[in-house]
Amino acid sequence: MRFLPILLLCGSNVFMTFAWYGQLRYPNAPVWLLVLIGWGIAFFEYCLAVPANHFGYRVYSAAQLKTMQEVITLGVFAIFSVTYLHEALKWNHFVAFAFLGLAAFFAFNKW
Repeated sequence: MRFLPILLLCGSNVFMTFAWYGQLRYPNAPVWLLVLIGWGIAFFEYCLAVPANHFGYRVYSAAQLKTMQEVITLGVFAIFSVTYLHEALKWNHFVAFAFLGLAAFFAFNKW
């Protein structure tokens, strides 16, 4: 049960990333069409994110779930950015990711 929310959050973040950023490869498309397509993709994101948080809250705190979601979002976005948008990650991006990793460390430690 501890891994199900993580898997669901990973899946939901793939859909979310495409819903929000997939349209960047289509700069000449009408915005109204991009919004409708984004909503359609986001439906599937919600179909995974809601159960992830519903089941995850039985094992993790809300703060832990949110922190986990942010770290997963960054990982998914980094892969998406390099493979789909063909943008390079720079040293400052890795520093920012490391700080978010530290946030996750502190969120999951019970001192």
